[in-house]
Parts: sequence; C-alpha cells; structure tokens
Amino acid sequence: MTASRSGSVRGGGRATGVGGRTPSKSASPSDPTAGGGRTTSGPAKRSYGGVSADERRAQRRAALLDAALEIIGTQGITKLTVSGLCAQAGLNERYYYESFDSRDAVLAALIDRIAEELAGAIIGALQTAPSDTRAKAHAAISAGIHLLTDDPRKAHVALVAGMATPELRARTNQTVRVFARIVAAEGIDFYGITDPNPEPTIDFRATYLVGGLVQTLTAWLQNDLPLTRDELIDHTTDVFVLLGEDLARRLT
Repeated sequence: MTASRSGSVRGGGRATGVGGRTPSKSASPSDPTAGGGRTTSGPAKRSYGGVSADERRAQRRAALLDAALEIIGTQGITKLTVSGLCAQAGLNERYYYESFDSRDAVLAALIDRIAEELAGAIIGALQTAPSDTRAKAHAAISAGIHLLTDDPRKAHVALVAGMATPELRARTNQTVRVFARIVAAEGIDFYGITDPNPEPTIDFRATYLVGGLVQTLTAWLQNDLPLTRDELIDHTTDVFVLLGEDLARRLT
C-alpha cells in the first residue's frame, strides 16, 4: 500500500498525499493561519538574531498550541482560557490575537497539528514495513495508536475535546474522512486495482474501518475494553486485513 507522498493530506476524493493538516473550507493544508488564525498584512518586519518576523510569529503560534495541548490534555477543555493559555505559553495576550480569534480556532488548529503528526507516523511506518498485507496494516495501526497513546494528551484532544462543539465535531468527522481516503488509496495501490473509477465499496469499507477504530480506541482509553495496547493493535489489524483481503478478492 503506497500513498502519494507530496507532503500533505488532502480531502475531496482519493487521498493524494500525507503529512499535512486536514483541509478546511477556508484554508489550504499549508496555510499558516488554518484553524481560524488571523492573517497579517504589510511589509515583513526586520529579523532579530537571524530570526524573521514570520518565524517569530510561527514560534509564538506553536508555543500557544503546545500550551493548549498541556491545558486540555491535563485539565480539560473548560480550563482553556485566553489568560490561562498565554500564561502557560509565557506570552502576552496580544500574541494570542495575532494567531487566533476564538477557543474553537485554537482547538481546530491543534486537532490539525495532531492529524498531521498522525499521518506522518502512519505513512512513515508503511514505507518501512515488509510488503505483505498484515505487516503493513500492523505497522500503520501500531504507529497511529502509539502516537496517540504514548502522549495521552493527544488522544484526549483528538478523541474527546474534538467532539466538544458542533463545529469541532464536523472538523473531526472531516479528519476521519481524510484518513479513510488514505486507507482506500493505500488499498487500491497495494492490491493493484487499476479501475479509474474504483468500486464505492472501497470507500465504504475504509470509512467503516477508520470510524470504527476511532470509536474502539475511545472506548479503550475510557477502560471499557479489557485489552492491552498490543492486543488492541493486533485485533484491529485482524479486522483491517479481513475486510481488505475480502474486498480485494471480490474486485481483482
């Protein structure tokens, strides 16, 4: 299974790349103001210590997202305030408004960043895994689950805080669709399906698998599934391989 490696994740059809933030209606994956950030205009300011104004702004934005991850991941979304966020980041409040205009904008940008990390981890695992179905599925699933659970704050943001408002739920659902397209594209390439208009069942199964994994991982994190992490990964791999190979036999 090989996805296009152009360096970004794109929605709207078959996945064409990996490693960028999920798309939104108002911003492209590479837009530094994605997730509700404000834009700035006018000539670039001089650099200080070899760091340009744009680089300093990006550093402040990253610091605010790091602070948001810490607050939400350890204290909960209700503790995310402008003053608390800036205090955690060690920044003046005016720098908050330089990049964001609402709490949802911060959350959306943080969800996008985690999705970018997740896509990068999954594709990296696929590139180095042996070329057989189970090995690739296990490598991708293991990489994704480890990224979210090695740092439980990321799992909390992606799976819990991401459902806090209708807008965030819509963005989370959009992210699920993007990852489903990645799974579909990987399967199409791996099984050598050459039909220019692939069977809709491929998209259905990919969406079912990714959506089901999100719900299963959420239940596991809430201690509703008495499994070790390795068992969770193995069982998830079994389901992905079963549905993938069954569909491949029907279509090839």
